[in-house]
This record gives sequence, structure tokens and C-alpha cells, in this order.
Amino acid sequence: MALPVAEWQARTARLWAALETAVKERMATASLHDAVRLGCDLLREEEAALRRLCHRARTAKELEAASWYREQGNREFKRGQYQAALRLYSKAASHELPGSPEVSVCFANRSAALLHLGHFEVCLEDIARAESHGYPDRLLPKVLLRKAECLLCLERLQEAQDILRVLESKIALDGVMTTHLTRLKKLSQLKVKLGEKERCPEPAQEARGGIQGEPEVWEENSRISGASSSLSLRFDAERGRHLVASQDIVPGQSLVKEEAFVSVLCPGDSLPVQDGDTAWDTRATNADLYCHRCLRQLLASVPCQGCSYAKYCSQDCADMAWQQYHRTECSLGALLLTLGVFCHVALRTVLLAGFAEVSRLVEWSHHGDKNLQNAEARCKPLSDAGAGSRGIPGCGSNGQYQSSYQALFHLLPHTEQHSPEHKFLCTLSVVAICKQLQAAGLEAAVLNQESPQWSKPKTYEKTSDELSPELKTVAEAMLRHMLQLQCNAQAITVMQELGPGDGAVVDKKPVRLATAFFPVLSLLNHSCCPNTSVSFSGTAATVRASQPISSGQEVLHCYGPHWCRMRVAERQQLLSQYFFECRCRVCLEELESGVKSMVSIRNSFCCPKCQAQMQGEENTLCCSNEACATSASRDHLSGRLQELQQQIKKALELLRVGKADQAIKMLLKCQMDAGTFLSPEHLLMGEMEDHLAQVYATLGEWQEAARHLKKSIEIVEMHHGPSSVEAGHELFKLAQILFNGFAVSEALSTIQRAEGILSVHFGPQSAQIQELQEMKACLSELPRNILQRT
Repeated sequence: MALPVAEWQARTARLWAALETAVKERMATASLHDAVRLGCDLLREEEAALRRLCHRARTAKELEAASWYREQGNREFKRGQYQAALRLYSKAASHELPGSPEVSVCFANRSAALLHLGHFEVCLEDIARAESHGYPDRLLPKVLLRKAECLLCLERLQEAQDILRVLESKIALDGVMTTHLTRLKKLSQLKVKLGEKERCPEPAQEARGGIQGEPEVWEENSRISGASSSLSLRFDAERGRHLVASQDIVPGQSLVKEEAFVSVLCPGDSLPVQDGDTAWDTRATNADLYCHRCLRQLLASVPCQGCSYAKYCSQDCADMAWQQYHRTECSLGALLLTLGVFCHVALRTVLLAGFAEVSRLVEWSHHGDKNLQNAEARCKPLSDAGAGSRGIPGCGSNGQYQSSYQALFHLLPHTEQHSPEHKFLCTLSVVAICKQLQAAGLEAAVLNQESPQWSKPKTYEKTSDELSPELKTVAEAMLRHMLQLQCNAQAITVMQELGPGDGAVVDKKPVRLATAFFPVLSLLNHSCCPNTSVSFSGTAATVRASQPISSGQEVLHCYGPHWCRMRVAERQQLLSQYFFECRCRVCLEELESGVKSMVSIRNSFCCPKCQAQMQGEENTLCCSNEACATSASRDHLSGRLQELQQQIKKALELLRVGKADQAIKMLLKCQMDAGTFLSPEHLLMGEMEDHLAQVYATLGEWQEAARHLKKSIEIVEMHHGPSSVEAGHELFKLAQILFNGFAVSEALSTIQRAEGILSVHFGPQSAQIQELQEMKACLSELPRNILQRT
């Protein structure tokens, strides 16, 4: 959730409504500096209510929760549900106290699940964690046997034999353990004799490393950090800072590679606990699945030692996060979850920047903000060395634009254009964080983020209700960043598998993983018909050209509303949050011509009698075929559409629980119903074809699955274009189906098409490209006579 929880938004709205007119006017016109000071006075009566809201976000360690999660993990383990057990043991470990025997048991239990899942290297890491946290000596033989088995499967035979010798020297084992030890000793002897002839399965993370794509050619720009030398930075009063091509650019060419200056994991949805329910949730959210620092997918998380919320992919990530920001954030977890991701990003930004730099720029802004609106003062070309503050905002004194806090600080907050109510909500939220920092004794931790040359501020005598001048400076910077995020927040997305992910055909969709500041990426202006594509790997963003860009042409990015996905009126409405009216080519064409957009035509209702398009702006729609003249209520047809979507959801739920035959019947019925009132090109028609392909693939009916998916691809290409990323994902699924169905020649040609599209959007090193290349290599190794017959 980007903004605070609904209850806090409602409370601040009521408080705003109750304010005197004079106070509202002061807040509406206040500078960031004055807004913070006004917010300090107005927050007092709401602090108790905010504390009550924070009690719902449980981020402290709870031993009762640890015990409950461990029991649930044991139950899933006994049922053979090792993936579920793995996540439950991780939840248990996050609630245990560091260094306790209980946390060592969690790691040991988790190592057993990892062994069954074939993650041998990670299993060894968990065993080492269990030992380092004081795993009980009486239970040690069990994990040592597990360690030996992992080493055998990894073919580290000498180490496995050493472990077995240690076990032999232990005190007498019971009969069951002795039997197990004997089995492992025999297996070890067999492995030594067989050598390379008998191999156990490779660890999951090492199983797919054989094929590498071609390395990308990259020459970095000497003036813009992380940008290609084929770009240059420009400024004008209408478009502000923007990037243009300094030479002709081809599709797939990398234009920007940038690490986020700051990123915060979006926690994911969690349903409220009902009366009588347990206080703990077994479902996995983003907070359980991804590292809270580097955003890598978690397998066996390393929990924070102070809270139950933050989880990391390694001890190194945990240590770096603690040093950089988490030592300050750790005890504020419940408050940060209550006040939303934008507030969290704002706090982490100032912690990473350091108080010295924050203070310098905030002080500068008190005198320099007027110059930010002065086009003549900002319009110096980047080549003017030493332009400094007189050049393009965000550039250093050497005329270079770095992915730095200075560049981030110069992103426009649009203070005057935000609604007074929104500005009030943001102000009270950042002031609440700074008051909590002060009350928790964390002020020194915030102020010690500075460079060594910075001297510690003098002690400020204050009442418990008043913020120190330093924390008011922090609050002012945070408020600036929170307002900036509405126009400059970048969603880091990841392709996430739908369903268990253990089928022959893996369906994925993009989900929002984190919110971040990318100073260089923020230079790209919006177009509803962009010429770039953005992809992410962890906290790094890569911008690639999605179509040819001529020298001198502006490089453009889509902020969300794309012309293929919605009508111009809907796009303009969504873009209003960015405080500009889009005047891109497709918007102007649709607005000036008055012609109905292809999105409306393709996603239209059709006549139930003659299947011609239904048209009309009011509730009553009429058939476009004059000879038919059938009319229907828009509300009635919309109701049928919603009912159809619910039936499709039920069909997919049947598939999820293994009732594929029933799912097919329901989807085919949905398809027949849809044909009576939806355009044949409607996106939902394509989605149903995709779902049918998925069900038939589950049953191993590859030809039928391919037939339906090809129909889906036709509709996707109509809406999004044959070179779109959506078409690439559909072709990737078709390649999987044809590969599994042994349709060799068609699979090879589909792989080639999918590679061509996906490499433009994601680059040659992406996971999907690697998988396509592995399929191609496998098919190419088949005997020539088979290739000729298929």
C-alpha cells in the first residue's frame, strides 16, 4: 500500500474538515518548511489513535507465534508438503530469539524440507545456522546425517566421509540411527567406486547454467551515470529534463542501467484476522518471498535479530541493511506498515543520503526553490562544464548528472499542485515518524548517518511534544520525497508464477514487488505509445529501445496508461495524478479525430442477434446494423460480463484443485455465452482461449492446448501488437507446449519468434531467453531423421 491505511486516511480527513478556515488556508499555501511546523502542532490529538492502529501490524518477535508456525510446519512436512513446510519454518524462525535453541531447531527443521526439495547447498547453509545457534547436542547426529547425505548428492565425497567418521566417534546411537548410518556408509562406498558414472541430481539453482546469451555491447555515457553514450540530456520549459537519442538506436539496444537509489519492498496483501481466528497467517506474501534489501527471491530467509518482519537472502544482506538503515527502522516496523510504502521510502531515502547531505540540500532549497521554476536559470546545456546550480537541476558542479541524492532531491515535488488534504495527510504522517524516532531515542542514529567531517549538533532542550530542529529538517526532506513519489515513484515488477509452478507449462504475470526512486530513469517523459521497455533484476532497472529511435528523437517511457489497453479519456484521467495533460501522438490523434479508439471497438459488446457491434454513449445501446435495430441496456450487458468473469474464476479454481475435466466444461460454456454478446476480438475471449490451453496442457493434450493458445495469440497481437511484450509471453507459453508435445519444427520456429521479441524487452541474459535456448538446444540434439519427420 503506497499511502497510509484507510483508517489513518479517514482520521486525517476528519481532522482536516474540522480545522478552521484560516488554518486550512495556511496549510494549503505553506512551504514544506512551514507545513512541518504546522503539522507538529496538529498531530498531538491524533497520536494515541495512531498508536492503536499500529498494534494491528505485528512486527515484534512473539514466541507463541514461533511455536505455532513450527507446529504448522511439522504438520505440512508430515503430509509431504515440503514447500509449505519450508515457508512456515521460516516464519517460525523470524519470531524466535536469536541464539536460542528454538531458532536452531527451526533452521534444522527447514534443512530437512530443503533436502527433500533438492536444494542441497542451501540445506547445508541451514545446518550450519542450526549448529551456530546452539543446536542441542542430543539431536546433532540427525542433522549430521542430513549433512552427509547432502554432501553425497553434491559429490563432495571426502567431506561426506569426514562427517561419517565424526558420527562414528559420537556416543552410542539408537538402533534406528545406526541403521541409517549404515545405509549412508554403504552409499558413500558406492559413490567412490562409481565416480562420474553415477550422479545424484544437481542442486536446483545449479541445474540451468549451461547456456549463456550473447553479452550486450555497452558504452556508458560520460555525462549521465548509468546511461548509454547514445543518449544526451536536454531541458526546456515545456518538457523539463528529458533524454534524447544522440545517434540512431535499434530495438533491443540498452539505454539505461541503473541501481535504485532507494527501494522498499511492498509488503503484499494480508486479510484482517476475524474473530475466533488465529492471530497468525500461514499465507506467504512479498514480505516472506523476497529479500527486504536486494529483492532476490528467498528460499531460506535470514531473519532480522530485532523484529519478525524483515527477512534477507543472506547474512551479508542482513548486516548491510542493518548498517545502512534497518538499525533505525527496526523498532518502527508497525508504524511504517501503517503509514504506507511512500512514507517508508521517504524515511529510507534520508537515512541512505545521510543527515549532512539532507541538511545541506534542505537549507539550499529555502533559497533556491524559486530558481527551480525559472526556465532560463535551468536551461544551460549539459556540455557547459562547471555550470553547477546554474545548469540543469540535479547536475553536479562538473556538469554530470549522477544517480545521486542531489539528483533525487531536484525531482519536482509539485508542492502547489497537490490537494491541501493530501499534503496534510503526508505532513502528519512524516511528522509522526520523526516524533517516534525522537521518542524511541533514535535521533542520534539518524544524525550519525553523516560523513566523518560533520560535527555532532549541539544538544537541544525540548519538550516531549516538540521536535528538535534536526528532526524538523529530516521531516521536511521526508515530506518533499513523499510528494515527489506521486510523480516519480517507480514500481519494481517481477514475473511471478501463477499456481504451484510445477507443471510443464508455467504461467506467469507481472506483479509489483517494490517502490523505488531511480533518478536517471525519472528523466524519461511519458508517452502512451512509448519507444522503450523497462525490466528489472533485483533493485536494478534496465531500459531498452522497443522500436527504432532516430537521432534527435526523445526517448519515452509509459507511466502505466498505454494506448493499447485503454481509451484516451481513461488514460488522461489516470495521468492527472502526474499534473500534466498527455499530448503524445496517439492521444492527439484520438482527441482531434474524434474517431472511436480500437480499444473501444475490440472490447465492445456485440448484438445478441446478428453479432454486429453495439454502439451508443448512453445506457441504451443499439446495434450498428441498421437492418437489425436491436437495442440492449448497457447495465444488463455489463452485468452479464461480470457474471461471466466470476464463472471463469470458478473454472480456474476447479483447475487449481485438480478437477481439469470440470474446468474444461465450465470454460467451454463460458466461451459459448461470451460469443452471444462480446466482440470476437474482446480481450476476455483471448483470456478464455489461454485458460483452455492451460487446462489441456495440464492433461497432456498438447495439440489441443496449442490450438487454443494460437487463438489467444491472435487476439493478443490485435490488441498489443505482434512485437509487444504480451505477445512475447504468449509465444513463450506456446513454445513450452510445442516442446512438450514433440512438435519439433514448429517448436523451433516459435522459439525463434519468442526469442526475437523477449530479447528486445528483457535482454539476452533473461531467464526466459535462457529457457528458450535450452529448449532449442535439446531439440537440436535430436537425431536428424526425427527432425526431418516433425
